[in-house]
Amino acid sequence: MKRNTLSFITAAAVMTALAAGCGSKSGSSQENVSQTETQAEAPSDETETEITTAAGTVKGPFVKPDVDVTEMRDITTMELVKEMGLGINLGNTFEACGGWINGNSVSDYEVAWGSPIITEEIIEGYAAEGFGVLRVPVAWSNLMTEDYTIDPTYIERVHEVVGWALEDGLYVIMNIHWDGGWWEDFPAETDRCMEKYTAIWTQLCDAFGDYGDRLMFESLNEEGGWESLWNRYSGSTEGKDVSYQLLNDINQQFVDIVRGSGGKNAERHLLIAGYNTDIDLTCDPLFVMPDDPAGRCAVSVHYYTPSTFCILDADADWGKAKTSWGSPRDKAELEGYMDKVRTTFIDNGIPVIVGEFGAVAIKNKTPEEVRSYNVAVVQAAYDRGICMVLWDITDVFYDRTACEFKDQEMLAGMLGAAGQTG
Repeated sequence: MKRNTLSFITAAAVMTALAAGCGSKSGSSQENVSQTETQAEAPSDETETEITTAAGTVKGPFVKPDVDVTEMRDITTMELVKEMGLGINLGNTFEACGGWINGNSVSDYEVAWGSPIITEEIIEGYAAEGFGVLRVPVAWSNLMTEDYTIDPTYIERVHEVVGWALEDGLYVIMNIHWDGGWWEDFPAETDRCMEKYTAIWTQLCDAFGDYGDRLMFESLNEEGGWESLWNRYSGSTEGKDVSYQLLNDINQQFVDIVRGSGGKNAERHLLIAGYNTDIDLTCDPLFVMPDDPAGRCAVSVHYYTPSTFCILDADADWGKAKTSWGSPRDKAELEGYMDKVRTTFIDNGIPVIVGEFGAVAIKNKTPEEVRSYNVAVVQAAYDRGICMVLWDITDVFYDRTACEFKDQEMLAGMLGAAGQTG
């Protein structure tokens, strides 16, 4: 999600962020979940908590799985995506950026948009709640020299969090996110931007190359489409082919960098960003998947439809905030988009991951409306073999203090729709 897309995300940036620990309900805003700490000595790889949900289901203790995080299996990308399960974003954390941030260290950025310092317990909580995928958006330019060398401490910190997630049995999707908006310069300064892009992914391939197939690299976020070249609302197709070709070139460069770095990266499963990750625009014939000698690429789109429901909690100059969803017309629209993704990509052997989705502007909606939408979207997607990754920022859906999902009924519904039991 772009930094300038949601006003409620930027509001989170002014919050005072403190390091958070998990396992205690003290200070939690969720009233329907009780948590009991056990006093008996437990193995170091188990969380010493049990959670009783409002529905009476007991969870825990969480036992770390026996997983080899360096293994690269003989498995197709379609098989891997089906294995992933339901995902969630570690949003407004490592992709936090802005000139107003007095950033001299990784933690200065990590907490700038409202997140606490991420702990091993926070990451473990995602796995304990039943999620199978953690998407980690990153702004790598935050600590970077003029020659595009990323500060080693930034890479080390992201590497630490990615490692925790993989050791907890989660798949991880790692990308270059909005990253301060330098993507907008690509049309006018293509060579310089491609040099920077190449430098970033070359460093990341080296730093993360020892991990196995549970770590997926994503070429970029949703910035791959340029109104300076073509405006979809202009009524003209002038410049459209140029804008699409630029994205296709970036995605091909991404694959070439990763494959050329060798080692496990020669076979790593990759996620290719669609045109602005918009379903209609990505399903356009001008969008072309890159040539990959390993044949291990999936496509990424995002789903915030209708946007007036998903991302508005107040009226804007471009739309009136919608507070309810679920009419026959709403449901037909959802089914239509998911069918379009399936017939364009999945039916042609290309796996699909919806890297962001959700009714994420929740202030003007009842929990029931938010829950109904999110569960319905997950159901429609998994009925068609599409992997979904919920967009989440600090304490909207997942409580980073209590390390648990706030709406357990929603979680159960989404996991059930995804074919999981939690």
